[in-house]
Amino acid sequence: MEHLHHELKKEFQLERMILFSDAVFAIAITLLVIDLKVPQIHENISDKALLGELAQLLPKLVWFIFTFWLIGLYWTIHHRMFGYVINYNRKLIWLNLFFLLTIVLMPFSTGFYGEYSGGSLVEKQLKVPMTVYVGNICATGIANYLLWSYIGNPRNKLAEHLPGGGFVQLAKARSLVVPLASLLMLPVAWFINVFFAVFMPALIPVYMGLCKRYFNRKYGTTKNRQHQK
Repeated sequence: MEHLHHELKKEFQLERMILFSDAVFAIAITLLVIDLKVPQIHENISDKALLGELAQLLPKLVWFIFTFWLIGLYWTIHHRMFGYVINYNRKLIWLNLFFLLTIVLMPFSTGFYGEYSGGSLVEKQLKVPMTVYVGNICATGIANYLLWSYIGNPRNKLAEHLPGGGFVQLAKARSLVVPLASLLMLPVAWFINVFFAVFMPALIPVYMGLCKRYFNRKYGTTKNRQHQK
């Protein structure tokens, strides 16, 4: 009876950590939209003027959509990861908090980047806002990598029923794809042109596909491929 009580209490505490994480994701993804404000025109209102204001808002909208997708992607990864978790310890709690810290910073870094990356500011080639944004993305990728490494280590006895065939290795490798692809923005921005740097994240699906193909070849089995789809 006492053992059952202990197991139920452990399950409850684990659920608390997961629910808290979901709440942080929900708040972060909602805060993103606050930076998108309705254009205010008080004189000479016309469709042309409104379209001009919307054009000024376009850079913010683009990075809002990208970050919304990014946070959603990390939520699905977190959801899948903790689907295997059956236990927890102090280190897992702190690793998860570090990961959530990087998520909750995304509305700020996105807003900062969006505010200083469009309109007439394009000609000024501002690089600091992009560096802050990329730094946030890299921190999130590293935190995700640390979580997969810790949870996927059998010695820590935190997870069960993890798929074999290099599943954890693939998850760890893919967790570094987004930050590495984003890092390419910085040398392009600092040494070539800020305008060209913004297209570097478009390579993320390509790198994801190459990473998956490599691990399928290295560990490939039909069962493993089914788990990775």
